[in-house]
Amino acid sequence: MSSEKSSTFKILTIGNSGVGKTCILRRFVENKFLKTHLATIGIDFKTKTLNINNKEIKLKIWDTAGQERFSRITTQYYKGADGIVLVYDVTDDDSYEKIRDWMAQIKANTEKDELGFVLLGNKCDVEPRVITEEQGNKMAAELNISYFETSALNGQGINEAFEHLAREIMKKKGVGDDHKVGGMELNNNKNKKKEDKGGCC
Repeated sequence: MSSEKSSTFKILTIGNSGVGKTCILRRFVENKFLKTHLATIGIDFKTKTLNINNKEIKLKIWDTAGQERFSRITTQYYKGADGIVLVYDVTDDDSYEKIRDWMAQIKANTEKDELGFVLLGNKCDVEPRVITEEQGNKMAAELNISYFETSALNGQGINEAFEHLAREIMKKKGVGDDHKVGGMELNNNKNKKKEDKGGCC
């Protein structure tokens, strides 16, 4: 595989069990939503190829189990990661608060500054929600990463989030000549979420 024409990035999805990581991944890769599915046991793996600035970018995305008892399984998969998708459920304040713990684990197992990140507030179409969009942006600012509100049910924000992450990794690795990464993308996340809301996973 020629680095001039294509690149492969390893992405991990991290967050508590039940926040919708598997549903997000299925929506992104297969454009499907399943109302019921089995909880991920350990690690599941999917791939999707994007074309960004005429560069073929293959994302190898690992769906990590969020349960505490699987944390040691998750830890070994940090090795070689290029990007992290941190996910919480906007209807679950515990999953939001645990984002700080997940980030601490990431820092302990990686060179954080070398990775791309996005924070996803998932199930944004579900009411009542307990975590506001403002709180999501506040957490992202605290962690110095980008924030997207997402719905695996209707697809809101998911493609945008993964494309943004791919562009950020490209910038960090010097892949391509993407001058759109950084300021414009990072500062305009709020403007990408003007869609109707509606119940998700």
